[in-house]
Parts: sequence; structure tokens; C-alpha cells
Amino acid sequence: MADAPQPDSDPKESDKKMRERVDKLVAQAASQSSGCITLGARALDYSVNAAFVPVVDEGFDGVLGEPQAAVMATSYVLKGAVPHARPVCFAFNGGPGSAPVWPHLGALGPKRVVMPYDARMPTAPFAMADNPHSWFEHFDLVFIDPPHTGWSTTASLDARKKLLSVDGDVAALTEVMRIWLTRHKRWSSPVCLAGESYGTMRGAALADKLQSSGVALCGLILISCAMDLRSIVFAPTNDLPYSLFLPAFANVSQYHGLLKGSLAKSPVAAPTVAETFVDEEYVAALQAGARLGEKRRGRVARRIAELTELPQALVEEKYLRISDNAYFFEALRPRGRIVGRLEARDSGPMAASRTREWEFDPGIEAVASPYTMAAMAYFGEQLGMSTETRYEVLSHDVHKSWNWNRGDTKGNGFATTSPNLARAAPQPASQSLRRQWLLRSRHAVQRERLVLGAARHTCRGVGPHSTPLLRCRSHDVHAGGRPDPAQG
Repeated sequence: MADAPQPDSDPKESDKKMRERVDKLVAQAASQSSGCITLGARALDYSVNAAFVPVVDEGFDGVLGEPQAAVMATSYVLKGAVPHARPVCFAFNGGPGSAPVWPHLGALGPKRVVMPYDARMPTAPFAMADNPHSWFEHFDLVFIDPPHTGWSTTASLDARKKLLSVDGDVAALTEVMRIWLTRHKRWSSPVCLAGESYGTMRGAALADKLQSSGVALCGLILISCAMDLRSIVFAPTNDLPYSLFLPAFANVSQYHGLLKGSLAKSPVAAPTVAETFVDEEYVAALQAGARLGEKRRGRVARRIAELTELPQALVEEKYLRISDNAYFFEALRPRGRIVGRLEARDSGPMAASRTREWEFDPGIEAVASPYTMAAMAYFGEQLGMSTETRYEVLSHDVHKSWNWNRGDTKGNGFATTSPNLARAAPQPASQSLRRQWLLRSRHAVQRERLVLGAARHTCRGVGPHSTPLLRCRSHDVHAGGRPDPAQG
């Protein structure tokens, strides 16, 4: 990470340099530009503003103290619009440790990086074009680079430690949104949030935090839900992700031409059959554990093998539990290839040793360089942002340093913000959050019917040029915080 202090650095000297950098960024004038895009047969003139927002502590310490971080916010505002009639959507990505270039320049913003539909890496130079699927037709858009992603940074080692956490991150972004609404005189506008992957965990907590800070949301858009780590972390004693991911694996296998018969007919057939199998038999088999009889175990293993085209012997060896890594390395092993983790339509050659360790992810390799270079060209040439500091598109240091504990709880292996979302949307207000601005149906978002190959099939609001992630079904959250038992 470019701005992370070295372990042997003098803490006081590191804090001094970090403070100087934050003060410099906060004092920096906003970079501004303008553009026009045609959406829905309308020519929309917009202004672009990229500026660093100071983040201070909450309460009296914040009022009297110095900024603890400088966070970049890039906004697209429709010219001539009446504020109270024009919604504002704050958008962020996940990771944690990822800058928002993916939704910004790949899905939601007025401009997008030109990428092939089949997940291949394009050849340089990497082009930018108007985005016909941009959400700008519906909202003014504000993309936030959380602390220590992009060029955003903190003012001390203590601030870095505090903000690289579930709750600290939420507090910082709440402050950024509050200041942005004040600076741009948009307190009369309807406010929405959009988060992807870890951004859904962030978004659920932000909905609660904003409401307690006096900001009522009119919409919350959750893409590739990951509000509860139990649904995505393959760990001993946690059987939930095995059932949630199986329809995804079936979808990927169909895409790569592995399946046979009726399962191979369409992208919908295999995951639909897999979901039925999960609901009617697989969950119960997992819960049975050692009580599962040999005959039933063999039947379940055979069905999993049919749905994924993995060897039945492997399924039985794994005790019917196929993790994400097991699938990525085994699905295309006969072809000598591995499935992309970030973008499962893509695949890459296995190492000669046929290792089961990640040496590279073909999914991220295909998009990281095009997006990084296109983003740097856009920020520098179009917005006039000139800095030699590295822009952190994906910070592994942030991810490794992340504190998943919430509140006074320690040792929390499965962080969740689902209760925050339930608290932020009590009846009857939940009907507003659930219906007013959601761009995807409950069936597509909350149940998360995984369609890997193309965001254009499952998320038409996002558009075909976004980076499709492996998605899994997740629990629906109702008012009062009780999950729908029908959702598994």
C-alpha cells in the first residue's frame, strides 16, 4: 500500500507525514469538469466534481479537533435540476479495500471502460465511452473512495487503525455524506445508497447510522449481498455457504459447457434445478452430518456431481461440501485451467504443478489493468487531478488489516450488518426502502439468484459492462430483523 507506514518507521514521524498529507489534500481545490450524455432519449448536461472531504471525530472532539482523514468523493450532478426533485445516490464498492472504480467506471457512471462481453482482457489503449446503462438518468451520483483506497488516506496510525474497521468505516462515510450534502446544498434531495459485495455490509450499517444522524433514506440498493459473513465464509461448522453457492457453481459449469442433457440447455436451467435441490434435499443432508445414511449420502453426492460436473468421488471426499476454492480449482482441471474468482466466465492456465494454491486470479487479471489505466487517464486528463501518489484500486493491506469486530464484541468471526438494516427499515418505513427505489426485484436481489455470466441478465440497471461477481443467494431481512424461514 502506497501510504501505509513501514513497520520500522518512527510512529511520530509517520504521524507527522500522514498529517501533512491529509492537510494538503483537504486544502486542495476541487477538480471540476462537465459533460453530456443521452439517456432515455434525453440529453443530460452534467457537472463533475472531485474533491477531498475532511473526516473528523464524532461529538465535541470532532468539532474542536483536526481532520482524521481525507476522503475523495467524485460527483456527477445534473445541470439545472431542482434539488428537491432530483435524488442523490451515494455509491461505493466492497473489498474491504477496493476503490469504487468498478461501479464508477464500469456500471453506474456516465462513462465506462470499454470491455469485451466475454470477460477477456482488451488490448491497449483502453478506451472510455459514454455508458448507455448509467444510472444518471435517475440520480445524481456520488462515488466515495473509503479511507486508504484510491487517494483517500488517514492522518495518523491511530486513525488508520480506527477507520479500517466495520464501524469506523461506517462512521467515516457517514461524515463524508453529511458534508457533501451541506457543501452542495442538497439536504432537500431524496437520498439513496448503492453498495456492492462488502459494500452491502457497509450500506446496511450506513442506512442505520444515517438515520440516527437525521438522514432518512428513500432507497437502498444492494448488489451481490454480503451483509452476513456466515453466508460467504467457508469455515468449519458453518454449512450455510455450501448450500448458497451450489446454484452458482451449476451456473458456472453450464457457462463453460460442462453440463449434460437438460441442465445444459440454458443459463437458467441448471441454477433453477440446483435451487430446488438445495431447498428440498441438500440443506437437510448437510444438517444431518454423521447421521446421514450411506445410501442417501451417495444420492446427494451423485446429484451434486451432475449439477457441477465435478467427480462424484471428489464430492464424497469433501463430505458433500464443495467450497469456492475447491470448485475454482477442480471444475476445469481436466482442461488444465482454473476458474476466475472475481469473474467466473474467465479462466486461466493452471500452473505446471497443478497446484491448488492461488498464484493469480484470471478474473481480476483481465480487468485490473484496463480499469486502473483508464481511471488514471480519466482522472488526469478529464478531471485534471495531478498527483504522483499511487491510486489504490485494490489494497490487500487494507483487507488484511480490517477489524471485523463490532462495538464491544471481540473475536467476531462472522460480522453482520443485517440487524442494522432491519433497524433502519421498521414498518411501515420499510415499504419505502423496499419498493420506492430498488432497481431489482426481491427475487433478484435478496434471494440473489446467481447469474454469473452477465450482469445484463440479472441486473439490467447495472448494465452489461459491469464486472459480474460470483453471487449467491442470501437471507431476506424483514422488519424486526427476523429472516424469512422460507429463504433457508
